[in-house]
Amino acid sequence: MNPTKPLIHVACGVLVNAAGEVLLAQRPQGKIAAGWWEFPGGKIEQGESALQALSRELHEELAVTVREASPLIRFRHEYSNRVILLDTWRIGAFDGELRACEGQALRWLAVDRFAEVAPLLPTVIPIERALRMPPHYVFTPPGISAPELIAALPQLPQGAWLRLRLPALDEAQYETMARQVLPSARAQGIPVLLDRDPAQVTALGAAGWHCTSAALMRWPARPATPLALASVHDAAQLARAAALGFDAAVLGPVLPTRTHPGATMLGWEGFTAMRRNVALPVLAIGGLEVAALDAARQANAQGIAGISAYWGGGSSGG
Repeated sequence: MNPTKPLIHVACGVLVNAAGEVLLAQRPQGKIAAGWWEFPGGKIEQGESALQALSRELHEELAVTVREASPLIRFRHEYSNRVILLDTWRIGAFDGELRACEGQALRWLAVDRFAEVAPLLPTVIPIERALRMPPHYVFTPPGISAPELIAALPQLPQGAWLRLRLPALDEAQYETMARQVLPSARAQGIPVLLDRDPAQVTALGAAGWHCTSAALMRWPARPATPLALASVHDAAQLARAAALGFDAAVLGPVLPTRTHPGATMLGWEGFTAMRRNVALPVLAIGGLEVAALDAARQANAQGIAGISAYWGGGSSGG
């Protein structure tokens, strides 16, 4: 980021209705970037917290009072003349009748229908990706068989994604297991990400590809898979995932794990500092129980990932 540009701290809100749609607003005439679509919000004034500023802005712009809010994503975006630090909150409930108090156009849209409005401010894209992220990203435990995995699918947390992480299998065995598991997961609405050749994702109809940290640093470009996530362990790897256009990164370990006993821990403070400036959704991994989701979100994670937490071991590995 350019240190000579002014830094402006902004809060914005993603209002969610009963149908799961989110509210986009078009910037009115007379404002910078008039005509562009964004999430409603505004500048944080001195002495205000992000949530206080957002509550004020939403009341001024939309005549609503925030009743339920939780952190979604916080990141920086550099424009030609300024740097925006955007503190984004998911607004799950609000009081009052929604009105366009500034004469701005408003649209309720499902996340996969954002293309219906244009142009979108560039800061909308990381938020859109964050909205797509699962609260729980489950990695398969080593040694699990296809029948065992299929039988366990209904016990996964609601909204979870599944990474088929089976390093002991050769390529033929891995593909055979993927072919066995994918139909059952698809029937239950569980997206499955594969972590071998990206071409396999398209061939088998999986939801996406998961890239290891080692592969990430030698991979030339984001593959043409529906989703692309990467494991990262340091700032350089996180920056590369963002530069290549990956949809999200899995960063850790946050806390000690049995699977990586010698790894350097980030801690929540280190995790927050490392992902602070990156306009990329990030999931936390490493020593985290399922109940750590709220703590992870407070640390600017969009969800948690792991192995043990979801398979009876109590905490997530990597």
